[in-house]
Amino acid sequence: MNRFLLPLFLICFLGQVSSGFAQITYPLILEERDRARVINEILEDRFNNLLPLLMRREGIDMWILISREYNEDPVMKTMLPAEWLSARRRTVMVFYDNGPGTALEKIAIARYDVGLLKAAWDVNVYPDQWEALVEVIKTRNPKKIAVNTSQTYALADGLTHTEYEQLMKKIPETWHSRMVSGEKLSVAWLETRSENEMVLYEHIAHLSHLIVQEGLSEKVIQPGVTTTEDVVWWYRQRVRELGLDTWFHPTVDIQRADPDNFDHLRTFSKRPDKQVILPGDLLHVDFGITYLRLNTDMQQHAYVLRPGEKEVPPSLKAAFRQGNRLQDILVSKFVQGKSGNQVLAEALTQARAENIEGTIYTHPIGFHGHAAGPTIGLWDNQKGVPGQGDYPLFYNTAYSIELNAAVFIPEWNKTVRIMLEEDGYFNETGFRFIDGRQEAIYVIPRQ
Repeated sequence: MNRFLLPLFLICFLGQVSSGFAQITYPLILEERDRARVINEILEDRFNNLLPLLMRREGIDMWILISREYNEDPVMKTMLPAEWLSARRRTVMVFYDNGPGTALEKIAIARYDVGLLKAAWDVNVYPDQWEALVEVIKTRNPKKIAVNTSQTYALADGLTHTEYEQLMKKIPETWHSRMVSGEKLSVAWLETRSENEMVLYEHIAHLSHLIVQEGLSEKVIQPGVTTTEDVVWWYRQRVRELGLDTWFHPTVDIQRADPDNFDHLRTFSKRPDKQVILPGDLLHVDFGITYLRLNTDMQQHAYVLRPGEKEVPPSLKAAFRQGNRLQDILVSKFVQGKSGNQVLAEALTQARAENIEGTIYTHPIGFHGHAAGPTIGLWDNQKGVPGQGDYPLFYNTAYSIELNAAVFIPEWNKTVRIMLEEDGYFNETGFRFIDGRQEAIYVIPRQ
């Protein structure tokens, strides 16, 4: 672990701040200046130690990223220093690997450094920025030049049509045959987590769990008064109060004995209607945060006790165990080199053999919520996803294990869906949930 990141990590966990709710205590959240220092240190580690390995793995010795201000390539956005909130004018990044035993060259075709990328544009020698880029290419003579174009991944398709046309016009035609898609390299950069990032991810996932639990409590919910929309906006406000951000608007919905209550599986394509929360309701929340350029995505459940009840009804407990079992089945199929579609098919086959009616729609997570990497099912496609589902699993990658198990509840005379989502990490030792997972339905009020 880097010398600076360790003390900050300890501060994050040891500095405790009360949330005002006796059962929830938040770790200290870094101030902006310290966040920037951590982001830049992680970025330096990734540039120096991770990127050369990924470029060699993909057989790329030069990678060029080009963006204009406010229209950034999604990959470039993750490479900008913390002090840069956007590209400036036209920002050109060049990474050149001259092979093992040499340091990766990090070059900015700019008149000033871009964080760790050293400026390589002398306007007195090359008045045109494109001429400066061509000179960098010629002097290094790369075998393969990757640029970010992709039909499969939007996140790897960041080179705009106009900039691509300009690039191909300015670079001599003798170099055109060396231009290749940077799709696999882009995905590798986005999906691969460093050791330092995973230290922080535990903290970030823990924060997410604490916020979810606070929202699913009597501090926030008064049965008969509070609506699902009230809880949604409480989450948005709480994230802002804590100095964090989110990458999507949360969802809070209800399943109950009422036969007219909606079937969630048929309403994934629209937000659930606002409802008043009542005793006997099974609540479900979908929530995530953004912190230190990493994202979380979680779905958990709570049950509102009826008068006289002390615990969750046995039938709902049994249903929840089915959801946990489906999680276990899915992550047991994670093997490096398998495609997302293979993992999906194997997990669904085993689930059916165990009489679990499951639906799996798991995705990578990291710099983006719905991140680049192998897609493992979609809620409306359980047969495999062409393209993104064909991408293989690699070690040192993170996923939101998102799925549901449909279970019939006799006393409700209807099927409920245990909709779970927890963030996990896959490496040589196997799969683990980053901050554990929910293994029992919360109760409101807490007992």
